[in-house]
Amino acid sequence: QVQLVESGGGLVQAGGSLRLSCVVSGRTFDSYAMGWFRQGPGQEREFVAAISWSGGSTLYADSVKGRFTISRDNAKNTVYLQMYSLKPVDTAVYYCAASWRAPSYYGTTYDYWGQGTQVTVSS
Repeated sequence: QVQLVESGGGLVQAGGSLRLSCVVSGRTFDSYAMGWFRQGPGQEREFVAAISWSGGSTLYADSVKGRFTISRDNAKNTVYLQMYSLKPVDTAVYYCAASWRAPSYYGTTYDYWGQGTQVTVSS
């Protein structure tokens, strides 16, 4: 069974930064594309960023381009989301997800999900 565990969320002031981590159990981490999604209060889940198994290909939502960076360390079975210049609208529960397919904007293409970590950005 594949398990994903996110960490690194918290409360930060607008303009601040956070780095989220997601550790994936199992020995096939480097076979998965990984994605980050988020769900704000009263909102639907939305795509944030994704990365290919090699790290050579990345996707970003327009709302986070230039502020967030996704990366991975296959030796540590970990994917990261570095977030800079945070805004109150970034407040959400952030989820990581793993996919056997290519990186995608669509949550339905991901096979495994973590429980999420809360990010709250105060104004």
